[in-house]
Amino acid sequence: MSGYRPTTARRAQRGNTILLVLVLLGVMLVGALGMSRMAEVSTLAGGNAAGSDGALQASEVGVNTGFAAVQALTNEDVAIAGWYWPTMQVPDANGVPQVAWSAAPEMSVGQFKVRYVAERMCTSTPVTDSTRQCLVRQVLNTESSSTASERPDPPTARQFRITVQVTGPKSVQVWTQALVTRGT
Repeated sequence: MSGYRPTTARRAQRGNTILLVLVLLGVMLVGALGMSRMAEVSTLAGGNAAGSDGALQASEVGVNTGFAAVQALTNEDVAIAGWYWPTMQVPDANGVPQVAWSAAPEMSVGQFKVRYVAERMCTSTPVTDSTRQCLVRQVLNTESSSTASERPDPPTARQFRITVQVTGPKSVQVWTQALVTRGT
């Protein structure tokens, strides 16, 4: 019986193909893992950006609430525990006043906790000369001929700084500041 016998050259090639296929499969596996990690990081970054945007929108509620509270002040020379000071407070390196934030009024806006404080932008109290002791907003004192329009601010309206702290899920923390005038 004459059988087919592989030559020595063919015998030496056995197994090389499977080795090459295994190497290529390993390279493809590493590439697929890298792509899945990039997709995961992209998803996390998008979620973080959405959380920060939501916190910034929630801070608007704090600014508006703080503004309403400043307008309702009966005596702006007297501090109100936890949220109002008649003089500027010492800021930290980021410009945020160093106050006890745990004592500030807190409200919930969706999944965010919002706190606010207000400071009159003056160096001393009581104020005897607004233009020298306070940050003032100077505007032209022109009256409108329309009776339905708002009256303009006084020529030297004192400024108040409202600082809002928003905390939320995933350790999101946003600080917002706004300068407002109280009006007359």
